[in-house]
Amino acid sequence: MEDAVCPFVYWSQTKTKVHLKIDLREVKKPDVDLLPEQLVFRAEGLGNSGNQLYSFTLDLFQQVIPEETQYQVSDRNVQVTLTKEDEEWWPHLTRQKTKLPWLRVDFDRWRSESEDEAEGRDVMSDYPDVYDRLLQEETAPRDNRLNNFRESYLIMYNLWQLLGFAVILGKLAFRYRLEGEDSMLKAYDTVGVNMKLAQGLQVLEILHPLFGMTRGGVLEPLMQVTGRNLMLFVVLEGEPRMQTKPAVFYLFVVWSLVELVRYPYYTLRIIRREISFVTWLRYTIWIPLYPLGFITEGVLYLRALPYFEETGRFSLAMPNAANMAFHFPTVLKALLLCAFMPGILVVMRHMYRQRRKVIGPAKVKQH
Repeated sequence: MEDAVCPFVYWSQTKTKVHLKIDLREVKKPDVDLLPEQLVFRAEGLGNSGNQLYSFTLDLFQQVIPEETQYQVSDRNVQVTLTKEDEEWWPHLTRQKTKLPWLRVDFDRWRSESEDEAEGRDVMSDYPDVYDRLLQEETAPRDNRLNNFRESYLIMYNLWQLLGFAVILGKLAFRYRLEGEDSMLKAYDTVGVNMKLAQGLQVLEILHPLFGMTRGGVLEPLMQVTGRNLMLFVVLEGEPRMQTKPAVFYLFVVWSLVELVRYPYYTLRIIRREISFVTWLRYTIWIPLYPLGFITEGVLYLRALPYFEETGRFSLAMPNAANMAFHFPTVLKALLLCAFMPGILVVMRHMYRQRRKVIGPAKVKQH
């Protein structure tokens, strides 16, 4: 069989959908595989290079919902409709650094959705800036230097963090092998400096999506980084008696195991590679580790309350020059009641949805 070539593909979008028109005739049974961030198409048909095998792979700019994707085969072309996970305009269809010569904008179908109308309106009049930008990209390559800098920075950051958490887990394991359970009381002394460095750097993960370095929202990294840093820099650092609790050992092990999977997975995504085991581990290891981590953090917060009640650390009593009172143990109790438990449900639900979408490609439906 001849080597596959790329057909011409024309794309358009609304805020909720992406439409692909694949310029192939006489297609009978196309093979369409979809991951949340990747579309793979393969079919025999009559296209720009004659009657033969055609295929292409698109690394999508944002995530889509595989199970809601459909395709339709006609005598003139194959049309694929993707459902966006987030309702927003995409500046590009793909994450590829270079312009794909066979991928073109289908300006004739470009539409914007209206809340008052079932039919779309002409995006060229509604959003002229979007039209002008896309038209310019049709005739000009993307800025490879910016993409190269972004990817190089993210690879270095992920590898540095991977090394940091590997050192933390290695030091804990080595001391446990030498001293047994007694080492669990010295976990903070053993890796406290390493953990503060690694967790302090994770503040950058809140800034990455804000500055367009990574995709996705700010809420998830904000919740994780804020929660961990509150535990590390306020509760453990602020009360030395908390540093000798065995729960600190378990917490550091859980945090490290999660990151030893997360950072390799992110690095593979940046270089557009996939190792199925790493992907499976990323979306499976959280099932035992996240509940264990939440329980351990909750235990440490509860154990810390009497100490902060006793010392008054971080609290402000009346009278004072500011004429205001602040009771830190009450803040911790409110955090446990109003934010900690709902936060567990939000994170677990998010990871469950991600696991359903990512584990294994989904065959799209033909209509």
